[in-house]
Amino acid sequence: MNPTDDEEILKKLEDSTKDATGRQLEALRSILEHQSKGGGVRYLRPYLQGYDAPVDANSFRQAVPLSSYEDYVDHINQMANNGPVDHDQPEPLLSVDPLICFFYSSGASTMKPKLIPYFDSKLSRAASFIAHQGSNAIHRRLFPPRPSVNKVLWFIYADNITTTKGGFKVMAASSYPMHGSKANWSQLVSCSSPREVILGSNIEHQMYCHLLCGLRNSDSLDGIRAPYAISLINVFSLLESRWEQLCDDLEHGVPSSKISDVVMKDSVTEVLGGPQPELSRRIRVICEDKNWGGIVYKLWPNVRYIRCVTTGSMKQYYPRLKHYAGEVPLLGGDYFASECCVGINLDIMQPPETTQFVLLPTAAYFEFLPFALDEINVGEETVDISGVEVGKMYEVVVTTYRGFYRYRLGDIVRVVDFYNSAPQVEYVMRAPNTSSEIITEKHLMSAMESFQRVIRKDMAAEISEFASFLDLMLSPKLLKLYIEVREGCKLLQEEKLEESVEILKRCGSSIEDSLGGIYMVQRKRGELGPLAVSIVKPGSFDRLSSVAIENGAPASQYKPPKIIRNRQIVDFMERCIVVTVSLDG
Repeated sequence: MNPTDDEEILKKLEDSTKDATGRQLEALRSILEHQSKGGGVRYLRPYLQGYDAPVDANSFRQAVPLSSYEDYVDHINQMANNGPVDHDQPEPLLSVDPLICFFYSSGASTMKPKLIPYFDSKLSRAASFIAHQGSNAIHRRLFPPRPSVNKVLWFIYADNITTTKGGFKVMAASSYPMHGSKANWSQLVSCSSPREVILGSNIEHQMYCHLLCGLRNSDSLDGIRAPYAISLINVFSLLESRWEQLCDDLEHGVPSSKISDVVMKDSVTEVLGGPQPELSRRIRVICEDKNWGGIVYKLWPNVRYIRCVTTGSMKQYYPRLKHYAGEVPLLGGDYFASECCVGINLDIMQPPETTQFVLLPTAAYFEFLPFALDEINVGEETVDISGVEVGKMYEVVVTTYRGFYRYRLGDIVRVVDFYNSAPQVEYVMRAPNTSSEIITEKHLMSAMESFQRVIRKDMAAEISEFASFLDLMLSPKLLKLYIEVREGCKLLQEEKLEESVEILKRCGSSIEDSLGGIYMVQRKRGELGPLAVSIVKPGSFDRLSSVAIENGAPASQYKPPKIIRNRQIVDFMERCIVVTVSLDG
C-alpha cells in the first residue's frame, strides 16, 4: 500500500472518532436493519416483537437482555450440525448472512475452545478492513519499508482445521486468510519462512523451522512478529536449548532429521540454499557465550522492532522478552477479538502498563457494564459510549455485525481518556465468570509479582508460569496456586525440600496480601481454607498447552490459563506437583 492510501485510511479512522456517538447509533441501526430482513433472525424475534422499525438504541437495550456464550450455544451447535443448506430450518438463527465457517476461541481456562460463527457480512468486512489496514498504516508510518531489508520472522501457524458434523470448517480467526475459500497469502509475502512451514501440523517443528529460516535470512530481517508474547518466550527458550542443532543445520544446509514433515523439510532446505558454514560459525560464536540479553540485535543486526500482544495476561512475559530484545523496541498489538475488532493502538511504542486502545465506533455497537475490583455485583445497567467516565472500569458488551447481540465479551477495561470523542481504554483483565470467583486475573498477577520479588531474593528462583483454581467441592472451599519455576532452582532439589518448604511458608504473606478484599474477608470468616501453593515440574505448562492443542485449541491463539475452571486441567496440574505447602502450617 502506498503512502497516499495509508493517509486515506488514517483519515477515515480519525473521522470515525470525531462523532463517536453518532457513528455508534449508525452502526446499531445498520446491524438491526440488516438482521431484520426477511422476517429477521430467530434470536432477536422474541425480544423485538411489537417494536416498530427502526428500533432505537434505548428500546434495543431495554428489550434485548445481556447475553453470554451460553445463550448462543444451542443455536451454534444447531448451525454446526446442520449443513449449509437446511430445508427444515429456513429461518436464520443468528444472522441473515451465509455462514462460512467457525472460529475457535483461545480456550485458555478450559480444554475445549468455544465456536464463534463467522458469517459472510459485507458490513463487517468493511469495518474490519478499516481496523486492520489502519493498524498496518500506523506501523508503516513508524517503520517505512526498506527495499533490501524486507523480511519478517513471523511466528504464525495456520493450525489444523477440523470440520463440524454439518461440514463447516473450524479454525483460528488468524488462520482464515490461509484456509478460506479464497486463501490470501499476499499479507505474508515478507515472511522469512515458506508457506509449508506455516501450514505444518507440529507446532514445535514449525517453530524450529521458522527460527532456522529467520537465522538464514539474518541480514535481511526487518522485524520479528508473533500473536502473543508467550509465543516469543517459547521461541527464545527453544533457541537457548537448540542453538547447537540450529548451527549444525545451517552448516550442512539441511534441517534436523527430527523434522518429520517431508514437505516442510524440503521447503526449508530450499530456503537454506545449501551449506552456510560462515553464517553457522558467526551464530555459533554468539550463542556459545550463552549471554541471552540483547540476543535479538546480536543475531539480527538490522531488526527494527519486535511486535506481539503484551497486555492483559501477556504482561507477565514483558520483562523477560525485554531482556532478549535489548535495545530493539517491543511494539504492542491492537485490541481485536474473534467476535469483532474492538480498539486500535495508535501509539504502538508504549509498554504494556501504558498501552491504550482507541475504541472504534464503526467496528460494532458497544456498551459498558460497570465493574469494580473486590465488589461482587456493581450493577446490570450498561452505559453507551457517551456515558463512560474516565478512571472507571467496565466489562465490554458488543452487538456485532456477525450475530452477537448485547454479548458480554468477558474483558474488563479502564477508561483512561478520550481520543476526539471516542473512549481510550487500557485492557485490565478477563472478567470473572461467576460471582463465586473470589480473585481475578489482576489479583493473581499482582500476587505473583510480589511473590517473585521475595523468592528471587531468598531462593534465586524465577517464576515462569502460574495459575489458580478455586475448589468449591471442599468445605471450607480452597484456593490452590500452581507455580512453575525455571530449571535449576533449589525449590526443585530433593535434598533441599525441607528448607524450600520453610521458605515458601515465610513467603506466603506476600501472596495473600495481594489477593484482594473478597479473598481476605472470606479467609477471616473461615469460608475459605488455608491457601495451598504447589510448585510444579518445569515444562508442566508447556505439556498442558500440548494437551489443549490436541483437544482442538488453536496453537496460534493458545494462552496459558490463569484462572482454571476445568477439572481436567486441575487433574493434569496435580500430576505435575513437586511439593505443596499449606500457608497455615
